[in-house]
Amino acid sequence: MRKSSKRQLEPMERISEVLFGLIMVLTFTGSLSAAEAGRGQVRTMLMGALGCNLAWGIIDGVFYLMACLSERGHGIMTLRSLRNAADPQAAQDIIADTLPPVLASVLSPAEFELMRQKLNQLPEPPPHPRLSGNDWLGALGIFLLVFLSTFPVVIPFIFTREVRLGLRISNGVAVMMLFLTGYAFARHIGGRPWRTGLLMVVLGLTLVGVTIALGG
Repeated sequence: MRKSSKRQLEPMERISEVLFGLIMVLTFTGSLSAAEAGRGQVRTMLMGALGCNLAWGIIDGVFYLMACLSERGHGIMTLRSLRNAADPQAAQDIIADTLPPVLASVLSPAEFELMRQKLNQLPEPPPHPRLSGNDWLGALGIFLLVFLSTFPVVIPFIFTREVRLGLRISNGVAVMMLFLTGYAFARHIGGRPWRTGLLMVVLGLTLVGVTIALGG
C-alpha cells in the first residue's frame, strides 16, 4: 500500500509524462509545412496540440488513479492472504513473493518470521481500497506535466509571425527538451547522461515520425 509520506510522483513518472507530452505535441508541429502553412493553419495546429494534450493529461490522470486503487487493493488482499495463511511458512512465502527477488534472497527465515509477526500486528485494513489526497495530487501533477509540456514547443508560434522561424525555434526547443528528458532519465538509472540525452532525442523524433506516418 502507498505510504502517505511518498512523493506524489516518482522521478520516472515525471520523466515519462513529460516525454509523452512532448511526443504528442511534436506530432502536430512536425506535420506543419513551413513553406505552405499560413497563420490560419498555425492557429489550427496550436488549438489541436493544446486540446490533444489537455485531453491526454486528463486521461493519464485517470489512469494514475486507477493504478493507485489497483496497487492499494492488491496490498489489502496480500495482507489478508498472509493473515489467513495455513501456517507461518505459507505466510513467509507470501511475503517473499511481494519482495524484489534480490532482497528476498538475502533474508533469513528468522527475518521473514519477524516481518510476518509485525505485519500481523498492523491494524485491520479497510474493506475496500480508497484514494488519498496524495493520489489526487499525483493525478493533478500528471495532468499538468502532460499539458504544460506543450507550451515551450508551441510558444514560438505565438510570438513569431513568420512560420518558418517559429518552426525552427520550436524544433530547437523540442530537441533540447528531449535531450534534458534523456539526461534526467540517465541520472535516475545511473546511466551516461550525455549519451542517453542524445539517444532520447533520436528515440523521441523517431517515435514522432512513426506516429505521423501512421496518421496519429
